[in-house]
Amino acid sequence: MPDLPAPQDATEAALFSECWDAVLSYADLCTAGSTAAAQLAREAFAHGIRAVREAEASTVRGTGRRSSRLPRIPLLLAAVRTTAADWEDIGQGHRLDPDLRLWLHSDKAARYTGPPLSRPIALRGLRDLQQADAELLWLAEAESLPLPLVARRLGLDPATAADELAQVRRLFRDRCHRNHLDSPMDAECRSYARLLDAVTRSPAADTPDDLSRHLAVCVQCAEAASCLRLHGGGLPVALTGGIIGWGGLAYLERRRRAAEARLGPGRPDGPGADGAPAGASDRARVVRNRLMVAAVLVSGIALAVSLTQFGGAEKGSAARPDADRRAVADPDPYPPEGPGAAPPASAPGAASTDAHEPSADGRAPGRSATDPDTGPHSDPDPDPEPQGSTSATASPPRTTAPAEPAVCHATYDLGNQWPDGFQATLTVTTAEPLESWRVAFTFRDGQRVTQMWDARASQQGSRVTATPADYNKRVPAGGKLAFGFLASWTGENSPPTDVTLNGRSCASG
Repeated sequence: MPDLPAPQDATEAALFSECWDAVLSYADLCTAGSTAAAQLAREAFAHGIRAVREAEASTVRGTGRRSSRLPRIPLLLAAVRTTAADWEDIGQGHRLDPDLRLWLHSDKAARYTGPPLSRPIALRGLRDLQQADAELLWLAEAESLPLPLVARRLGLDPATAADELAQVRRLFRDRCHRNHLDSPMDAECRSYARLLDAVTRSPAADTPDDLSRHLAVCVQCAEAASCLRLHGGGLPVALTGGIIGWGGLAYLERRRRAAEARLGPGRPDGPGADGAPAGASDRARVVRNRLMVAAVLVSGIALAVSLTQFGGAEKGSAARPDADRRAVADPDPYPPEGPGAAPPASAPGAASTDAHEPSADGRAPGRSATDPDTGPHSDPDPDPEPQGSTSATASPPRTTAPAEPAVCHATYDLGNQWPDGFQATLTVTTAEPLESWRVAFTFRDGQRVTQMWDARASQQGSRVTATPADYNKRVPAGGKLAFGFLASWTGENSPPTDVTLNGRSCASG
């Protein structure tokens, strides 16, 4: 295993601190174990640094222009792909991901080493940009970094960074359009080139049926369309697919989650991105939360006092103060996970989103654990005449609704396992349509999830929770949601148990 070359100056030391995380993330996708991922990343980084040094040294005499090359992170990611191909050639392919090995022997991989005019259009377009422009485009689009942070990293004015990024996107589109026209293509592709340029310029333009059919069967024109269409959010996919090839979409999702982990989810600029100290916003949030809790407590006390002014209301007001306060203070739309967790209570007078569904313990809609007919602590002498009723006839006893069958089914697939880790996929089939979802499960043997794709992961103890990515929130009735992950294990590696979908138990098997 080669050691990393010693940085020759502060620039190369900064290169390691800036790019190593991205290189290791892609190497982990390409390999079948954490040990192999670390070795692949080391070898690729060593090759990449040598390539950077050679590119820096190959200055065109008399003009001061540097030779065309990729930005630093894409160059190192391409080195990971090249090193993986070398492993396959020297008989170390068993350490790579099986799907990557198939890809390395396909025509798709051959394009990256073939004639320059046949290589992916995004790869050629990014090479044609100035280094500063290419760095800006890659960091903002592929690495999912907030624009103020990118501006500070590249020494740009944060006030004008958005305008510069928009201009770079247009430059990239123009380079890709020119490279598409320069590519060898047949008469049919060339006849559609001008039409493809026109329909991708405006988000309101409709794609003609004949062009749509052509894009469905022509890989080269489809790649060009993804590079030329700057609207719709497809530019990051076009960049990673054209630069690194295999695993581009999974790499994008990993980098987005990594950016959220560093900067905080739901905060596009991250802590301190606007120049304010990171702790200031946290302190302000704590103060706001304390004020909210105080207001809720005061409201609950006032409600309890007002209810004591009416006869027969003491039982109702004593049974629900905690539930009322939780319904106001807890914005989580799903019930808490884990053993012993109680279902959330609804606020007084609020409409429940699952008013027509029985609860997890089989009670009818609207029934609580303190209900005098079904609760475990029934009043031995309930009030025979509810407050406000003018009838002396007691209402007929209500029966507990039978527990309904599971509304989801979970399938666990252990794809690969090695001495200190494993790769697995969890697939959940839902009987009901979902606008969003949250899947939770328990590992009994202390397994720890280290990476997850097609979902965001969080783990507390043995309980793992997965929430959807931006592109797979909605699931139709009878549809499936699936996500894969890497995890560590020691001793035993039994399948997960107690799988739930939005707080409701799933059948497993």
